[in-house]
Amino acid sequence: MPGRVLVTGANGFLGRHLVEELARRGHAVRALLRPGTAPPFPPKWNVEYCEEDLARPANISRLTNLADGCECLIHAAALAQVNPARNPEVMLTNIGGTENALRMARKAGIKRFVYVGTANVFGFGTKRKPGDETWLYAGRGYGLDYMDSKVAATQLVLLAIQQEKLPAVLVHPTFMLGPGDAKPTSNALLLELYHGRLPGYPPGGKNYVHVRDVAVATVNALTMGRVGESYILGNENLNYREAFALIAGVLGVAAPRWPIPAGLATIYGQLCDVKTKLTGRPAQLNAAMAAVANDGHYFTAQKARTELALPQTPITHAVAEAFDWFKIHHYV
Repeated sequence: MPGRVLVTGANGFLGRHLVEELARRGHAVRALLRPGTAPPFPPKWNVEYCEEDLARPANISRLTNLADGCECLIHAAALAQVNPARNPEVMLTNIGGTENALRMARKAGIKRFVYVGTANVFGFGTKRKPGDETWLYAGRGYGLDYMDSKVAATQLVLLAIQQEKLPAVLVHPTFMLGPGDAKPTSNALLLELYHGRLPGYPPGGKNYVHVRDVAVATVNALTMGRVGESYILGNENLNYREAFALIAGVLGVAAPRWPIPAGLATIYGQLCDVKTKLTGRPAQLNAAMAAVANDGHYFTAQKARTELALPQTPITHAVAEAFDWFKIHHYV
């Protein structure tokens, strides 16, 4: 079993599940948190905390020492913001943060570095022929700093593997659902549907996965998988009509009835961009988000199922657990 594991982004949606899974398996965990963050984990997990802004370290020498004594590092810290579409903070966090995580790994002589990316760095396919790890990035035309930054960060890790023999494995989750989404992030979709705020469904779709399945496969990557390889962590490919109906059924509410034509979604996104420019505040969405919603972002996780033992929990379970968590924590 690997020794102490450093987790960046430990208090994020996925990060919390990673720490829980590591603690469940008996790993010693060092959690990297931003300064001023309250310790988020139960004392019984015996998590060791360290504070530093990974993207803007106050002292780079101190930062690179934070992985000392750790055998493995899981780099899950990222800013998954898509509104506004262009945001220097996203680029700094996702690229600069990865550069510094790599510095930490070099200094500590890490034996296994697991980078958490996103499936969107690969080309997406159709339901019949979903995209896999060999498909080239297809999202450049969206103009989203989030996607572009994750591509750049992925390239940094691959370069370190090639030039420095970094013992790294890359995992790339699809759209994660499940409990513990405190901000909330991806699970905000459930709240929108529950409150009836979605008038219809766009023509595209995406791949969905339980966040706990992602955590299990990511921790498996500490000892499984091949160095230098990328693995898409996903499960069910659903168009938005199917996904909204599935989620609404679990929540016990009516699903959106009306299809939103791609052209109408595009125009609405453009109008939102105009509103943002006039008011200086992000509108409900933007043209880039509308373009993404018009496309089908479908992927296969067969490689991860085979090599990382990625579980495949039904998405209905992820939705039910997420909604129960929201109710317990008074989000609804």
